[in-house]
Amino acid sequence: MLNNRNTPILFIFLGGLILLFIVAPLIGMFLATTPLQLFETTKDTEVIDSIWLTLRVSFLTTLFFAIGAIPLSYFLSRVNYKFKNIINGIVDLPVVIPHSAAGIAILGFISRDSVIGQMASSVGLNFVGHPIGIGLAMAFVSIPFLINAARDGFENVPVKLEKTALNLGASPIRVFFTISLPLAWKNILSGLIMMFARGLSEFGAVVIVAYHPMITPVLIFERFGSFGLKYARPVSVVFILVCLVFFVLLRTLAKEKKSTNA
Repeated sequence: MLNNRNTPILFIFLGGLILLFIVAPLIGMFLATTPLQLFETTKDTEVIDSIWLTLRVSFLTTLFFAIGAIPLSYFLSRVNYKFKNIINGIVDLPVVIPHSAAGIAILGFISRDSVIGQMASSVGLNFVGHPIGIGLAMAFVSIPFLINAARDGFENVPVKLEKTALNLGASPIRVFFTISLPLAWKNILSGLIMMFARGLSEFGAVVIVAYHPMITPVLIFERFGSFGLKYARPVSVVFILVCLVFFVLLRTLAKEKKSTNA
């Protein structure tokens, strides 16, 4: 294994430039925001409500779609068939298309003129401008992270273990929950965290489906458009700090869980 002494100086320099490119804008934003601005922002009810809405919708959306995404990932890891690559491409499609286009697609899918929209309207529900619509937009752009991570995890589970359990009389469902799922849990948990984090940051798809109620990325855009950088920057800093705390907490809990399982 290479150590620091074996790493070419050029690689270190180029890598440092990339890290600087990532960190410098964030540091500049933090330095340009005064403690008074941060304090006032944390007392702003509109900001706090938008942050809680963003966290809540992204978290619940991740849990809800995991119910179907994890079995799909297992299916993709175990079944070989003619159109497997096409399905894998469909899974990755939300990552590569413009998110504004994703928002338009979701809007057409849940609008009152659509079948789903009409069914929702029959029970007095309108997905457009509703947290459910926000969640659907978040899920559309973030679910590939969970599916791909979980699929990689299941692919690392030895098929021989599953076949042995089946030969000993275990049902496929029992094999999944007692062997496949526990062994792939590391990747699945990572995928859940990445899907949650990606949902938090979504703007393009959400703003088309639901400008109101405002999640924080939309609120930042609204503050910037209405009042300029001075008023948008403190909200951005507070939201980044909140996301960082949640991300570190989730990663820490995931690490502790992996250590306990080990």
